[in-house]
Amino acid sequence: LPQHPLIEIQKMQRLPSGEVVITPRNFKLLEELEKSEKGQGEMSGHITYGLLDNNDIFMKEWSGSILGPHRTAFENRIYNLKVTIPEDYPVVPPQVKFVTKINLNCVDSNGNIDKSRVRAIRSWDRNMGIEQLLISLRAEMISKDNYRLRQPEEGAHY
Repeated sequence: LPQHPLIEIQKMQRLPSGEVVITPRNFKLLEELEKSEKGQGEMSGHITYGLLDNNDIFMKEWSGSILGPHRTAFENRIYNLKVTIPEDYPVVPPQVKFVTKINLNCVDSNGNIDKSRVRAIRSWDRNMGIEQLLISLRAEMISKDNYRLRQPEEGAHY
């Protein structure tokens, strides 16, 4: 599909007529923000996300949080993350960094996500969003490689 340089790409939708519609980037982000604010996500109560600054018209900087899953070393803890939305989102995934210290096999010693180890990033497509990325990180917490890992002192940050 030819692209106009001023149009930022979002997700593709196929209409019943067979036409493909590409929604602008900011429309997708507004949909994600509204869904999060209304608590309409798949994991409402377990993950949250929203803009860091409501005056950020480019919707670039977001915060996220994940409630540690029950019966894991992460239980009863809230893990905060910084989510940075690139200009070519959703063609490429957001950049994610843990703010709260965590011991997880897909997170380096600075809190950065190892993109090759997170399923949502490895299989990213433009129809995915921040919610799917946070759900994928929460799923890493219950994986057999991670669910018993000893965690840093509660309240520690990068």
